Amino acid sequence: MKRSMTLTYEVGSGLYLNITNKCPCNCTFCIRNNGDGAYGSDPLWLEHQPGADEIIDDIKKRDLSKYTEVVFCGYGEPTCELDNILKIADYLKARGVKTRLNTNGLGNVINGRSIEADMQGRFDVVSVSLNAPTKEEYDAVTRPSFKDTDCFAAMFDFARNVSRYVPEVMFTVVDIIGEEKIALSKQLADKAGIKLRVREYISE
Repeated sequence: MKRSMTLTYEVGSGLYLNITNKCPCNCTFCIRNNGDGAYGSDPLWLEHQPGADEIIDDIKKRDLSKYTEVVFCGYGEPTCELDNILKIADYLKARGVKTRLNTNGLGNVINGRSIEADMQGRFDVVSVSLNAPTKEEYDAVTRPSFKDTDCFAAMFDFARNVSRYVPEVMFTVVDIIGEEKIALSKQLADKAGIKLRVREYISE
């Protein structure tokens, strides 16, 4: 495993922020299991946990006008570093930048409190990994480390609650779960009034 300090990287028209390598889940399809980078990026394993100022300094090297959005999504769960992402989001919103948070939806469990209101005015889009249509399948695929917590319910509640504070919220699943589970996931998302996005599984 190569370690570096790749804090920002480009995917399509977006600028992605590699906030942390911490994550309470060990998803069976996680891109981290297949290599050191994502979508052709440099290695995303961090030499140390960067602070908000360090990441902002790296953002300053970029021409933000080039990107349609800045996405908080790297080799870990961004809400593990909640204070950092809020400070970075404030920096970006002060400059009129569209922001998206990609999250496993377990931020409340990670931080021991409800964090949905903290997203208001900071994120334009929050994308939550639904991963599966039932708790049993979710636990099998996501493999969360919080064994005494119903993480499926916590994730689902977070997505519904954060929609009160953020203009756009979506669930995501990966296409490798199959058409039947995708259809069931869409039914679940529709009941919650949240749209579902099906992501292509990238093996490298």
